Amino acid sequence: MMVLDAIIQILSWVFILGGSVFVIIGAFGALRFPDFWSRLHAVSITDSAGVILLIVGMGLQSGATLITVKLLIIGIFLFITGPTATHAVANAALVTGLRPPEAKGLVGAEPEPIIPKDEQKDMNND
Repeated sequence: MMVLDAIIQILSWVFILGGSVFVIIGAFGALRFPDFWSRLHAVSITDSAGVILLIVGMGLQSGATLITVKLLIIGIFLFITGPTATHAVANAALVTGLRPPEAKGLVGAEPEPIIPKDEQKDMNND
């Protein structure tokens, strides 16, 4: 039984340290990358990976208890809301006119401006 406890302890700390490394890498990416889009990508990817690893490690630390169930619920919530928030921020940036840089030879279509219908009628009448 002691060997199994030692293996669980080692695995949990590997997961916790791995999640911490992902979160720290994401923080450095937010500081070091040159533009908004690459910073957003770095933070969103490392945040999701870091949260999953941290919650698995904490779940192994707590054992088969109610705490583990609560950690899983928190993990599911963060796993859904993290990418959703990233998408909302990216969409808001794109709608306001912040375009990602394009490589040579790649030309994307411009997004349609969001104009209320009554303003569209006024523009058509002029």
